[in-house]
Amino acid sequence: MNDKTDGVVLQLGSGFQPYREYLIRGAAARSPLWLIDDEPATWQTPYIAGSSVVVPLEGAGLVLDHDGLLAAAEAVARTHGVRGVFTYDEPSVITTALVAERLGLPGLTARGAQGCRDKVRTREALTAAGLPQPRFAVAATAAEAATAAADIGYPVVVKPRGMAASIGVAVVSDSAGITDAFERADSSSRNGPAEYHGGALIEELVDGPEISVDGAVVAGEYLPFCVAHKQLGEPPYFEEVGHLVDGADPLLDDPELRELLRAAHEAIGAPYGITHTEIRFSSRGPVVIEINGRLGGDLIPYLGKLATGIDPGAVLVDVARGTRPRLDPDHRTCVGIRFCYPPEDCRVVEITVPEPGSAPGLVEAHPMVGSGVTVRLPPRAHIGRHAYVVCSADDLATLADRLTAAADLVHLKYDALNEPEYSGRPW
Repeated sequence: MNDKTDGVVLQLGSGFQPYREYLIRGAAARSPLWLIDDEPATWQTPYIAGSSVVVPLEGAGLVLDHDGLLAAAEAVARTHGVRGVFTYDEPSVITTALVAERLGLPGLTARGAQGCRDKVRTREALTAAGLPQPRFAVAATAAEAATAAADIGYPVVVKPRGMAASIGVAVVSDSAGITDAFERADSSSRNGPAEYHGGALIEELVDGPEISVDGAVVAGEYLPFCVAHKQLGEPPYFEEVGHLVDGADPLLDDPELRELLRAAHEAIGAPYGITHTEIRFSSRGPVVIEINGRLGGDLIPYLGKLATGIDPGAVLVDVARGTRPRLDPDHRTCVGIRFCYPPEDCRVVEITVPEPGSAPGLVEAHPMVGSGVTVRLPPRAHIGRHAYVVCSADDLATLADRLTAAADLVHLKYDALNEPEYSGRPW
């Protein structure tokens, strides 16, 4: 129910319309929204009660202007009343927690947000709680990375401290590759917030299938509502090429997994919020890879909505207001996404995608870039996708086959860049 008399819920940032409009639409159906962003509202206008523009500090993004965002939030609270605050964008997680604390609203808390955003803090908190995770070390130099990798034992995973979407992450199989991997992670970190610049985490490679779990935390109670089975590209990079969601996944009710997730959130200090947790199933059981203080990317929550009817935008609002969300599915099916990549670094000429219904189970297909756009593959760049397809099926095996068949119907016309061979240095 959209209660127009019960104040507004603040939304910090709005993101890329094709990826995020379904979230703001669902949130708006639950509560009046007030958007705080760095540009005037355009496509967001039909979904919001009002908006504020915070001009970023010179040389910094909106998310780094904590004072400006806090002032804007307080101004809205004085005139409209604020009942909650949320974000679905990684860089805004900490600021959102600060706004919630300033206004006395439910939220991750600054400690919990830092515990999600800072991978070193995550590891330290899980270690203190005795929870299963990869063995790890923090390296400030390539020499320290080499020592840490030798102590942990190859293969190892090298990752930046505060980035998301697997940017700058690589698996290293022996000592010959550790310096390049460290420099890539170190360089990638410098594109994010200043407090996470420099250095890298060196982690044990936990082998086994990987899932992500989108869940709500309300008064310390952890409530999973979407499990996605991750499909990865070729090593050594952790490029996520697709996700499969089963609306009736037995992992949603698995007691061992649910207890691990609850304990992990308690350890990082997250009593309220929406999180996206990555878990690998190793020979020693489920292991926590990451906890992110926002909904999953790659349209994973959208897949969950198609698979169950649970609207993640509505869940965002409920949790922001401190209310236990409604997580009863109205149907259960399997839905997945497959991202399409060019065969080589290229400049796009034309992309043709199949129409819904033209292949078994095909729900939708969309280009992700336009004509003239340059697309590069790892290691030169990350997330070098040009299109995606979404399919449904009655089971995950059939779903995977349908996604492959639908992706084969995406046609890319391109010009190869024919650039010099990659030198192994950070992009």
